[in-house]
Amino acid sequence: MASHEFTSIRSPRIKGVRRLAKRTFRQRERRFLAEGPQAVREALAAAADDGRSHAGTGAGVVEVFATAEAMQRHIDLVDAARAADVPTHQVSLDVMSELAQTVTPQGILAVCEFVDVPLDRVGDVRLAVVLSHVRDPGNAGTVLRTADAAGADVVVFTDASVDPYNGKCVRASAGSLFHLPVVVGVPVSRAVDFLRERGAAVWAADGGGPRDLHGVADGGDLDGPVGWVFGNEAWGLPEETVALTDGAVSVPIYGGAESLNLATAAAVCLYTTARQQRRSRSAGD
Repeated sequence: MASHEFTSIRSPRIKGVRRLAKRTFRQRERRFLAEGPQAVREALAAAADDGRSHAGTGAGVVEVFATAEAMQRHIDLVDAARAADVPTHQVSLDVMSELAQTVTPQGILAVCEFVDVPLDRVGDVRLAVVLSHVRDPGNAGTVLRTADAAGADVVVFTDASVDPYNGKCVRASAGSLFHLPVVVGVPVSRAVDFLRERGAAVWAADGGGPRDLHGVADGGDLDGPVGWVFGNEAWGLPEETVALTDGAVSVPIYGGAESLNLATAAAVCLYTTARQQRRSRSAGD
């Protein structure tokens, strides 16, 4: 395990890592930054579970950077990284401020290799999420986290959606980026076709949808495999995208609010579906 202390923001190595804040460089190197102890912990755990490391056997954690204070506070992470033979470097506060993408850095981050998988490598699907034209990284990361919590089998970021390796998206996912298959860059039509091939009903979440979520659930339409398509935060889903699905479904508003934001609507749709699916399986036992 190699280790080195970095104290200068002018170091070529530090500049190279800092470039991963830009999508162009992330895609070129197929690497991204996982910032904060939660993200680093989940990245190391995922790499260990898969038997993968930085040594060239597959996607994993390339190296870890931490301040002296963070190394003491998160000694478990430092030990885990070193046990996995992941280079762990101490850096000064100035260097961490240069590397971090938050106003108040938590003192530790990891350079990770991309974790997305090709669509055709996704197995059986019981619950799936498709993000179509979702541009806000915070919303996208929160939906990814919610999908993970609801037990989804895959999250698809279509070719018109935000990069899941955007720093804000990675942080908003709270480690869920490392928990379930993530597919990147496919057209929404291909994602819908894939879900249909897997026997799933596909619904479009739309605030103006003619069908009520609770009515769809009560009618048994969420009992089997289901894929949800979520659209842009501001203008929702275009008609041509809705036309690909089994229909547009809205979350009922019982109070005076005009609408729900994307992440909240997704949570309601996904947990309603997960509940119906579990009820259906229990009834069939």
